[in-house]
Amino acid sequence: MRWNNLSEKPVYANPWFRVNLADVELPDGRHLDHYLIRMRPVAVATVVNEANEVLLLWRHRFITDTWGWELAAGVVEDGEDIAVAAAREMQEETGWRPGPLHHLLTVEPSNGLTDARHHIYWSDHAEYTGPPQDGFESERREWVSLKLVPDMVARGEVPAANMAAALLMLHHIRLG
Repeated sequence: MRWNNLSEKPVYANPWFRVNLADVELPDGRHLDHYLIRMRPVAVATVVNEANEVLLLWRHRFITDTWGWELAAGVVEDGEDIAVAAAREMQEETGWRPGPLHHLLTVEPSNGLTDARHHIYWSDHAEYTGPPQDGFESERREWVSLKLVPDMVARGEVPAANMAAALLMLHHIRLG
């Protein structure tokens, strides 16, 4: 039941994403016009300390008008190593520079609409370097016990699927 993308035409582009219109052939031979969003990779990072607390950002997302806990994240610049981008984003958004990063998982948050891949990393230590350069991106940054993560996700306090998946995976790795 494979769908085949026969061609794409650009509709709109900016430095963060492109909107294309694809001519898709369905398994029964019919054709479908399908809009899709092509995006740059996203790098995500956090740290879990010795007390099994994870560094989170409390932020508002105006598009959905929701508040929630997230990890530091941003787009990977052209030619930038993904892990380097994850470390950069974490330091810019939290004021903490991570130690060596470990790849946690890569997710496709909305693969029916976009090719976005979110590459999530974590470290088991970090160094505080001062107030975050991009402090405007979150209302606050806090160390939150990993023990609380499943209930936070269940209550909708981690609304972004990529962040929920990462936090539940960290909970599993560190607490079993």
